Amino acid sequence: MKMTKSIDVFLTDGCGRCSKFATDACTVRIYAPEIEALRSIALSVFQEETMKWGAPCYSHNGKNVVMLFSFKDNCGFSFFKGPLLADAHQMLVAPSENAQTFRLLRFTKLAQIIEKQDAIRSYLFEALEVEKAGLKLKPTPVTEFPVPEELQAQFQSYPEFEAAFYALTPGRQKNYLRHFNDAKQSGTRTVRIEKYKPFIFKGIGIDEAWKLK
Repeated sequence: MKMTKSIDVFLTDGCGRCSKFATDACTVRIYAPEIEALRSIALSVFQEETMKWGAPCYSHNGKNVVMLFSFKDNCGFSFFKGPLLADAHQMLVAPSENAQTFRLLRFTKLAQIIEKQDAIRSYLFEALEVEKAGLKLKPTPVTEFPVPEELQAQFQSYPEFEAAFYALTPGRQKNYLRHFNDAKQSGTRTVRIEKYKPFIFKGIGIDEAWKLK
């Protein structure tokens, strides 16, 4: 599947990233009224609307600020620099326990969006001002990401694996640790570690590994 590059196609048929594209099972169609309402609010704040990764993205001077999304159970906005927002209405949620960047506004019904439209617009304005001010997220040091027990066990059994892991750049180490820690179950963490072990031995980061699968 090819990701949608047209906003009109997105609104009628979806993002193009899965087999549900252009079917009634597509979440963009399921949440069509909600997405239309959210897009209308975004266009009242932003002048730049483009398609990125198959979805509408709102920018300032070419810098990504917020994106529309639709998942299985909700739709909403994803803020690229979410942790820098004040979250005055206590509506933002992190996409995962260890997420260091994005924050989400999630909705399941059109009535929620209509009721909260002023608050939603205030988040968009704040995100735009954060970008205009040139504020940047501070990278989290690798040492702030715990090494899960399953990975520690692998290090003890295979010292060469430990050496390969710590030979990675700090950014690659951090991304792997985030991915492993995001798994709630020990078995899932073990599966993830085994899956990426060959890439770690080759010095390949998780963001590059998917291209070689």
